[in-house]
Amino acid sequence: MGTINGNLLDTMWDSIDSQLSTHRSRRRPHRLHPPLQQFLLTFLSRTILGAETSAIPEIENSGHIMLDKWLALQPPPVHQHFTTPGRNLPPLLLLPFLARFNAFEEGFDLFPVTLTSLGDQKSVHDELRRKLERNYRIKFSSFETVKEMDLINSFVYETLRLNPPVPSQFGRARRDFDLSSHNAVFEIKKGELLCGYQPVVMRDPKIFGNPEDFVYDRFSKKKGGGELLKYLYWSNGPQSGSQGPSASNKQCAARDTVPMTAAVFLAYLFQRYDNIDISSGSITALQKAK
Repeated sequence: MGTINGNLLDTMWDSIDSQLSTHRSRRRPHRLHPPLQQFLLTFLSRTILGAETSAIPEIENSGHIMLDKWLALQPPPVHQHFTTPGRNLPPLLLLPFLARFNAFEEGFDLFPVTLTSLGDQKSVHDELRRKLERNYRIKFSSFETVKEMDLINSFVYETLRLNPPVPSQFGRARRDFDLSSHNAVFEIKKGELLCGYQPVVMRDPKIFGNPEDFVYDRFSKKKGGGELLKYLYWSNGPQSGSQGPSASNKQCAARDTVPMTAAVFLAYLFQRYDNIDISSGSITALQKAK
């Protein structure tokens, strides 16, 4: 993933501004699903595959709807469907393909939840905005810049910790092994079906202090959050400290794409608006930055 095209974000939020004005006049809350889906499809196609949806008008206008319908028919998680014996895609094609589709599906689930977290954490808006203005006054243009946005990334990771896009994950043991917890060891036999429930795993009080609370700077460098990323398992594997997604494991191919795209989304929101009001995942008011 390389450069970021701010025009895509401008287009999405111009559409949301226009629709919000219309919905306000009709006294209805605005849901951002359609422009968000269009943005995600175009953004991820460009950043992951280097492809332009504008090359095919039908894809540009309705591709997000087609993809949404297709994903609705797939057994979760999506990558399990494509790695079943007899249906394997070549590894070099599999990861980019799954990164795009998993990022679309999980990004679409994550962004409204991120907005809900933002609405619930109104008291931290000013600090997040100040950090961005102080350190990133110029427009961010690459994902390398986004990686340096410490508090923004921490906010996204904390959202993923409490609200993972795919709560339940499963797999069959490929060999006999011992599974260790804090105070016990479980003998696992080859072929046994294992299931993990992420909202419990990532609320482990022995790892995360005040595990039920949303602590926006929990994963910041100041608090040593880098160490905690080893226990952030929203992608069916650790966010750091491992080989990462590959054709030989079941970790989400969009492990890095989803949080970075959410960070871009969040950072742009604070650069564009001085005031953001959100209720239950719906945007109720936006005041543009002066």
